[in-house]
Amino acid sequence: MSLTHAAVSIPNRLVRSLRQLEAVPTFARGWARNLVLRRAVPFTGTARLDFAVMTPERVEIAIANERRVQNHIQGVHAAAMTLLAETATGMVVGMNVRDDCLPLAKELKVAFKKRAQGSLRAVASLTDAQRTLMQQTDKGEVTVAVQVSDESGAQPIECEFIWAWIPSAPRKTE
Repeated sequence: MSLTHAAVSIPNRLVRSLRQLEAVPTFARGWARNLVLRRAVPFTGTARLDFAVMTPERVEIAIANERRVQNHIQGVHAAAMTLLAETATGMVVGMNVRDDCLPLAKELKVAFKKRAQGSLRAVASLTDAQRTLMQQTDKGEVTVAVQVSDESGAQPIECEFIWAWIPSAPRKTE
């Protein structure tokens, strides 16, 4: 099986939906993208995640260090940090899984290395080989790379997320 560009560039339902936002004026596009995605996944709205970059290859999501997501030392809460990384990895998977498949979080590991300084940004990405695998198979799993950085540029947490995909409905037998 060769990795062709066509195999990794088939837009799924999520990608097609986000492309519709290109009709929104540039100055309001980020706001509109946040509104749509926060409504689709309400908990991301509660935390006010900012969906900064959304491409099938790379997703960047930020979270501000605001009271609603703070811990007892006024930093971003551990659960909010995990939400940020999980959402970034889930979105990049969601932008690549076929329309007839369902993405599922399978495993996560989070190591808290140091105190976070200020707001955080998660960057999740997939390789062309991972994207092709999602396009060409009914089910499987991938380990999704994600880096979480704080305002100082440090990476206060290290994460590993394993996502799986399965057919969204039983196959019809003929």
